[in-house]
Amino acid sequence: MAQASRESKEHEIDEHAARRRLLLRGVLVAGGAFSLASCTTVGAQMQSRHAAAGGGRISARWLGGGVMELATPDYKQIAYIDAWIWNNTGWSRFGIQKPAEYASKEGFVRYVSGKKPEAVFVLLTHDHGDHMGDYFEMLQGLWAAGLPVMTTGQSDLMRKGLVDDFKHAGLDASKIVANAGAGMNFGGVAKHGAMTAYLVPAIHSNLHAYPAAGFILDIGGMRVYASGDTDLFGDIKLIGERYRPNLAIVCVGDGPYTMGPEDAARACQWAGVSQAIPVHYAHNAQVKGVEAGDEFKRALATIAPGVTARVLKPGEPHVIAM
Repeated sequence: MAQASRESKEHEIDEHAARRRLLLRGVLVAGGAFSLASCTTVGAQMQSRHAAAGGGRISARWLGGGVMELATPDYKQIAYIDAWIWNNTGWSRFGIQKPAEYASKEGFVRYVSGKKPEAVFVLLTHDHGDHMGDYFEMLQGLWAAGLPVMTTGQSDLMRKGLVDDFKHAGLDASKIVANAGAGMNFGGVAKHGAMTAYLVPAIHSNLHAYPAAGFILDIGGMRVYASGDTDLFGDIKLIGERYRPNLAIVCVGDGPYTMGPEDAARACQWAGVSQAIPVHYAHNAQVKGVEAGDEFKRALATIAPGVTARVLKPGEPHVIAM
């Protein structure tokens, strides 16, 4: 009897332990599923934040050198990648006379005012003269005309390197520089009107010794990667994976300062874009001439045949759609 009683009690203990193991396993499975769902949700949120826009449409005008004008089709949202406008020397080698809207500060301000924009966003990649040669005059003119202009760039350059220049130009950086004068740093965001900019790295230099940069810009339902002046570097792959841009504006001039057509084509492949505009060529004797655009187009056909090259002439309006 005692033996049977002990066996019965041991059997009950085994059953109880088994039930506890099953319950624990269920909790772990449910917890793992919850954890996976949470990670998936967070991942989806991150993906949503950095998802490429689709079905967009923008107007693009190359203004010579590395400078671009981008706008929504109605020109209510206008962005400038760098600010070297009326002193820009990237027109003559194409045999094109600079039109009145880009030939002087006054003409430029009249031109932008005539569009009646809701927001004008000036994105400064770095402080070399062929990128910011007209920067302060441009901001001064647009601000004085009562236009809704805002600028942004790498935060230390905005808050320290150029602070005296803003003062000398009579500009209050806390009002005209995004994020209450702070600009933005890598991984940061700046918004103006219906446009959103993210700062991304570039491998280049700055006279003030603060980092040079590129931008991701959301405008008109499209996402644009503006490389700024840069060499080819591996993190362009990360920029592509993280932000998934539709269009790349890439330097192709080669020479002493930036990557050339073949490396620029590789950058477009890594960034995962479907369209690309070559810039930063034919504006001085040290970079490639007008042939660089066609060289880039041929390089894309070999290296990234899925990417369409949009080779522009300075001042030529071009509509880009996704």
